[in-house]
Amino acid sequence: MQKKGWERFTDAVIKTISQEREDVIFLLWGGFAKGKAKLIDKKKHHILTSGHPSPLSANRGYWFGNKHFSKVNELLQKMGKEAIQW
Repeated sequence: MQKKGWERFTDAVIKTISQEREDVIFLLWGGFAKGKAKLIDKKKHHILTSGHPSPLSANRGYWFGNKHFSKVNELLQKMGKEAIQW
């Protein structure tokens, strides 16, 4: 199946960020987003995956409790960067 224009664009952006930056924290929420993990250099970056925060997924237990926001702040602090006030 051929990718749509927006999907090719998204893939290109993710690949470029992965190649040109270091220590990026990627939050991949939902099945479609999780599929993008293959585009990211796991040796250079951090990837947190979870179910999508939509009401359907969240209420099925795929979102609540993932603690992504506190995990992001922990990673930022380990890198010597300022935590985000979510």
